[in-house]
Amino acid sequence: MTDISRRQALQLLPGALGVLSSADVLAHVSDKFPNKSITLIAPWPAGGGSDALMRAFAESVSRVLGVSVVVENKPGASGTLGATAMVTAKPDGYTLTQLPLGVYRLPHMQKTAFDPLKDLTHIVGLTGYTFGIVATAGAPFKTLKDMVAYAKAHPGQLEYGSTGTGTTPHLAMEEFSQKAGIVLNHIPYKGSAEIMQAILGGQIRVMCGIPEYAPWVKEGKLRMLATLGRHRTSAFPDVPTVKESGWPTISESPFGIGGPKHMDPAVVAVLHDAFKKTLEDPKVLEMLDKFSQPVIYMGTDDYTRYAQQTFEAEKVTIERLGMAKK
Repeated sequence: MTDISRRQALQLLPGALGVLSSADVLAHVSDKFPNKSITLIAPWPAGGGSDALMRAFAESVSRVLGVSVVVENKPGASGTLGATAMVTAKPDGYTLTQLPLGVYRLPHMQKTAFDPLKDLTHIVGLTGYTFGIVATAGAPFKTLKDMVAYAKAHPGQLEYGSTGTGTTPHLAMEEFSQKAGIVLNHIPYKGSAEIMQAILGGQIRVMCGIPEYAPWVKEGKLRMLATLGRHRTSAFPDVPTVKESGWPTISESPFGIGGPKHMDPAVVAVLHDAFKKTLEDPKVLEMLDKFSQPVIYMGTDDYTRYAQQTFEAEKVTIERLGMAKK
């Protein structure tokens, strides 16, 4: 915990505690918080990769804090319903949410019930998604360059799935499409579990998402065309990035944990420290490795600055893609 956070905690606790040391204050807060179960919102459907990740974090942090951390799924609205729930949640630390990148993007695209800078407390940054572009094994193309050639020959006829309008996979595919000079047919879903059902069932031929597709790629049922990170992934070292394939599109999607505005800094500190400790949990690290996700730790102050910078950067991106709200 930073000295600034300690001073804030001292200022906000009752005057009778003001004579205590910073360590005494934190011990006092820890004795009182948490003393009941915590709800952690996963803004995706149950059963998908994002849901599995959030449940791994929830199980780990529950062991650290000594109370139950219950995952509540709120799918829809491109992963922003958790942020929406924070507007009316009590700022007591018992209702938290995952904050995917779309939280800072969607307000530039449409009216939302939340302001990502005014209505949220940014507690801790944890990790980030690694996205890949995958096709069915029977698709009439084997590489990304082949896919682009096919799309140019069949404008608007090649469909792809994403986790919803305004999500990072959607924006990454739209940016790539513009740079490649192609028009694709976007099919939005509520989460990665729905996308996997759609592509395995032959309803779509291409998807962009997190590596839930890995087992089917290895079995030969799906074909990986490219990844969207700065570098190739360790799980698929032979698969080129989109940038390597000829189109400079890089999409990295950090996320963390947030709560309602006006949270007690001392409570924020307890939660921050607990979630930070989960990044040392072998079970959490195993889950991150499964989905090719790096640890992207950000403390409370850094995560808050990240949110401000990302909100402004996403505005520029949305305007450049011609998707800003009118």
